[in-house]
Amino acid sequence: MKTASPMFFAAALAIILMLPIAATADTLQLPRYGDGDAAIPWRGMSMSAVERRFGSPQRKLPAVGEPPITRWVYGDYKVFFEHQFVIHSVRTRTR
Repeated sequence: MKTASPMFFAAALAIILMLPIAATADTLQLPRYGDGDAAIPWRGMSMSAVERRFGSPQRKLPAVGEPPITRWVYGDYKVFFEHQFVIHSVRTRTR
């Protein structure tokens, strides 16, 4: 009967020691945009849809540049539009 080589045992031990590391993972949950529970306007919403859903902004700043970018300021976030559609919403810092 032939016995296993020391290299086989070393390789097997390395694999066994790596198993617990390979089997663990963290889950990162990001907010979803576009669903009915979004707390701020999401990309693609029209100006009229934003105003219907979130109310009138505190300030509407005039369009700047080409293409025209308009900014609406709400209490804790700002909404940026290109033409009539949301391109970005940003929460403002609270100090």
